[in-house]
Amino acid sequence: MHHLEAAHRIGFVSTRFSGTDGVTLETEKWAAVLERDGHTCCYFAGDSNQAAERSYTLPEALFNHPDIEAIYTHAFSQRLRDQAITVKIHQIKDHIKKHLGFFVRDFDLELLIVENALAIPLNIPLGLALTEFIAETGIPTIAHHHDFFWERKRFLVNCVWDYLNMAFPPHLPPIRHVVINTSGANQLSLRTGISSMLIANVMDFEHPPQPPDEFTASLRRDLGLEPDELLILQPTRVVQRKGIEHAIELVSRLGMKARLVISHASGDEGYEYEKRVRDFARLLEVPVNFVSEIIRETRGLTADGRKVYTLWDVYPYADLVTYPSTIEGFGNAFLEAVYFHQPIVVNNYSIFATDIKPKGFRVIEFDGYITDDTIYNTRFILEHPQTRQEMTRHNYRLASQHYSYAMLDRRLRTLLAECFGEP
Repeated sequence: MHHLEAAHRIGFVSTRFSGTDGVTLETEKWAAVLERDGHTCCYFAGDSNQAAERSYTLPEALFNHPDIEAIYTHAFSQRLRDQAITVKIHQIKDHIKKHLGFFVRDFDLELLIVENALAIPLNIPLGLALTEFIAETGIPTIAHHHDFFWERKRFLVNCVWDYLNMAFPPHLPPIRHVVINTSGANQLSLRTGISSMLIANVMDFEHPPQPPDEFTASLRRDLGLEPDELLILQPTRVVQRKGIEHAIELVSRLGMKARLVISHASGDEGYEYEKRVRDFARLLEVPVNFVSEIIRETRGLTADGRKVYTLWDVYPYADLVTYPSTIEGFGNAFLEAVYFHQPIVVNNYSIFATDIKPKGFRVIEFDGYITDDTIYNTRFILEHPQTRQEMTRHNYRLASQHYSYAMLDRRLRTLLAECFGEP
């Protein structure tokens, strides 16, 4: 930290800061960089894994709070809004707004950083409360948008256009907007006239991962892998846009003894798709592990005494990472795989095509469906350790130039200088 720079008290706001979703992970990285520069970070959410003395939890901020879920379900299934829903939205909005005031006062905050709560309308009252609070107090705000409602089909039929246009995201003088990809920046300015700063997702490339320790020595065995079986890692939740069928098809067609390990649970988009994935794996006779119960945020033991690992424990043991998503805001799993020197099979999703690929990353790529080439290239990498090493070293070097904490630090200093003036 430069001795001249003032330390600020910063409040992060979102529907939740817990779990392993991209928003929570990026928030932790931003906070790490800000605290390294001497700032203090506090958190307002419906659920937070941060220290209690730095957290302000409000149940209504959580997207799956019963009242919030009821509003959401009505909002995105009907074309006409029930008047009772309007009333409920405003009641909860006022309640949240009051608590935002307490949060800012109790923690003596000078700046808010809103994580996705002004971009994706999972919690409409929260977005409205933030918009009004910022408009009324003028508190300097950085709105960090990970994905916008117009990028998701499920938000396009609704009875809340007035709220979407007002608060997702809002166009207000105290707000500086940050997007994570160029498409987001283009669409935001095209639709709203809002200009934004682009800050891609990052990893701490200045500090390579620690080599695996004693604890993980039994990891392959615990995952049920035989000594000669390949571990193919699908490091995502089980949701439709992750395209997990492609990974299953790939493993099936490789003709090598391999097991697909899916790290996360179905999560917040229902279990239909997980059933589809299980059925498809059975159909193609591919061994698949759904291991969300022994891969968690922190190490430990299950109730029946089995070891619980973190996703980061698994990466070093993988032989290959599959990332067949059809839609990603950026692609955290891509950076993680690069960080752990893993070769990656990637579906050429649009942000990969526009923002990541042009930097020169070397991956096994397919475009919408697995081809013979995909299979050939995958097999080649698995059978040629030398090529694999050149590929993964090259990717690590590139990523540390473009997606490092140093890059994030520079951008955040710029944003703070815009909010508070030059130190």
